[in-house]
Order: sequence, then structure tokens, then C-alpha cells
Amino acid sequence: MSNTREKIIELADQLIRTKGFNAFSYADISAPLDIKNAAVHYHFPNKADLGIAVIEQEIARLNDGIHQWKKLSPDARLKKMIAIFQQRYKQRTICLVGSLTPDYDTFSPAMQQKVQEMCKGILDWMADCLEEGREAGNFSFEGDAYDRALMVMSNLMSSLLYSRVLGGNIFGRMSKQLSKDLI
Repeated sequence: MSNTREKIIELADQLIRTKGFNAFSYADISAPLDIKNAAVHYHFPNKADLGIAVIEQEIARLNDGIHQWKKLSPDARLKKMIAIFQQRYKQRTICLVGSLTPDYDTFSPAMQQKVQEMCKGILDWMADCLEEGREAGNFSFEGDAYDRALMVMSNLMSSLLYSRVLGGNIFGRMSKQLSKDLI
């Protein structure tokens, strides 16, 4: 991947997490990178192509982390996922899923499919982790593991959103309670 392409993707990722996908333009990318809009269009003919590239990068990062965590206990894996959200909290950004889902209906079908793939992958992984942890005695919860995964991920996403609006240590309070409720 070319250096310019990587920089465009990284900046787009940051803009999505801070402003939202529909709230930035190619000019918001070209100006800080000191390149022409045509250079952005060269790498990404339309904004959906750029959005898909950002999502694919996030999926790859998550898959790398998940692969590295395979040998960890389920509760340690859950803590690793919480740590990703804690990093976003410290950076004053929100997660990609939390940023993209409000604009979902405005996306091209290809980009919608990529958002679905990302969401499904995260939820499937979380459900597997929770079920394995319940079977090993690491977690205690009632009901279906996938339903609990929806609750866990929704909690983590909303903790970043509430932190953005209310300040303070909302993330810390919510993630601590989440851990208490499971362990």
C-alpha cells in the first residue's frame, strides 16, 4: 500500500471516529495531508471506496488482535476488548461501529455489507468468548451468549458516546460495572 493511501485511510478513520462519515469531505483529507483532492480520488474514486478501506483496515486490526489473544482465557480476552475501547476513550474518539451505524441507511450497498461484516464478526467473536467463558466458569450470565454479546458491545459503544457528552469517567464506571456483572 502506498504511503499516501495509508495516510488517507488513517485520516479518514480519525475523521469518521470524531465527526462521522457523512460529516467530512475529501477536502478535509487533502488539506491536512497537503495533497490535491484529485490524489484522494485517485486512490478512492468515491467516498464509499474510502469507507470500505477504513472498515477493512479495522477488521484486519481486530482479527490480528483476536488471533494474538487465542491462547488467553476468556476473561483475559474480554479485558483486551475493553482495553481497545479504553484506548478510544483516552483518544476522545468513538469506535468505528458506533460512528458508522447511525449513517448506515445513507451508505452504498457495498459499504452497508462491509459494516454488517464488521458488526457480525465482532458479535460472533464476543458470543464465542462469552460462551467459552461461561463453560469454563469465568463468566456467569443467563440466556443466550449472542444476546449477551449484543449487550456487552452496546454497553462499550454507549460508554464512549456518553463519555463524549457527559465527560468524567463514564467509560470507567460503565466498563467496571460490565465486568462485575459478568465475572
